[in-house]
Amino acid sequence: MASDVIRVRDLVFAYPAGGFRLAVADFRVGRGEKVAVTGGSGTGKTTLLSLLAGILTPAQGTVEIEGVILTDLGPQLRRDFRARRLGLVFQEFELLDYLNAADNVLLPYRVSPALRLDGDARSRAVELLEAVGLGDKLRRLPEALSQGERQRVAVCRALVTEPAVLLCDEPTGNLDEANRDRVMEILFRYSEATGAPLVAATHDPELVRRFDRAVTIGTLAGVRARTV
Repeated sequence: MASDVIRVRDLVFAYPAGGFRLAVADFRVGRGEKVAVTGGSGTGKTTLLSLLAGILTPAQGTVEIEGVILTDLGPQLRRDFRARRLGLVFQEFELLDYLNAADNVLLPYRVSPALRLDGDARSRAVELLEAVGLGDKLRRLPEALSQGERQRVAVCRALVTEPAVLLCDEPTGNLDEANRDRVMEILFRYSEATGAPLVAATHDPELVRRFDRAVTIGTLAGVRARTV
């Protein structure tokens, strides 16, 4: 078994308003492993990914990535680590309306002092957009893109920094079958070429079968989510 790149231990998280509690006793993901996170709406898939990314912090327990215990870091160090080492695909895309497709892909370089924008990064952005079929729409604003095209821009943004870990929330939820397969092939190839683990929340049963394993929130031993 490959060494663990992600490890979560004795984690407990609850939203301040109450009504939801996520408990993870032990969750590990090895180098190059592709893990699908499944479960019904509201069960905690997005919450789990946000905890892995250090966007949310648990009430107790640890989140460790590449030997770095994120739960020991302050907010700025977590942001810097996230910018340098994690590739994130958000369910709501999080594109900026006033930036075109290419500049939205390069957004991590513009907002994080931990990254340096250079010619290589610009070239990667163009290559990624071409790979997902958007090479002719580099200068289009989000309002001129379909939902599926926006989602593909978001996937390119997750890859442009050459991350060590990929965390994706419904990365193909707005894509037709052909573009779903194209995007997942790019994500899988990147994971296999670099050894970056891929953890993705998905409702798509066809997609789940392509992962190395699936974690179902609320049923798998060690991972529990429930309303209280």
